[in-house]
Amino acid sequence: MEIGTKIRAIRNRKKMTIAQMCEATGLSKGFISNIENNNTSPSINTLGTIAEFLDVPLPYLLLEKKQHMRVVRKDGRTSTSFNQLKIEHLASKGGLRTMIVEFPPGASIGEPHAHEGEECHLVLEGKILAEQGEDSIVVEEGDSFSWNASVPHFVKNVGDGNATVFISIYSDIELKDVL
Repeated sequence: MEIGTKIRAIRNRKKMTIAQMCEATGLSKGFISNIENNNTSPSINTLGTIAEFLDVPLPYLLLEKKQHMRVVRKDGRTSTSFNQLKIEHLASKGGLRTMIVEFPPGASIGEPHAHEGEECHLVLEGKILAEQGEDSIVVEEGDSFSWNASVPHFVKNVGDGNATVFISIYSDIELKDVL
């Protein structure tokens, strides 16, 4: 981890000098320079003081680059199709995947299926039949539902027009062929 590089980048972006940092934190110029050059590892207490000065949360300083925010621009999204469904893949991070799924009238995810994890759905447009185990409900625009995905579940557009659903799936395993 290059915490010092991150500290320097934040300080420079906020147009703060090392002198200002020294005055506010009580740390010496040489010590701050060694931190920013990754020549020394500061204690958690020192990092807390620096984070407070920089006005950033302490955990942010400890994140590795791959853990930082990722952005998927609208024109950079990938799309796939499955059982007449158009799936637009949004952001993914660790075990969390988000997508927008378009269901033409009568289209469904296929047969009821199960997989590890949790799912949350928000109906953006249309009328959807959601079934899990013995539970069955029709949901419409603005309604949401969630479930433990290890119980067989099924989703189908039961409206006359297209249905659009925002879906968030969390699982510790690699989700393939889920949608």
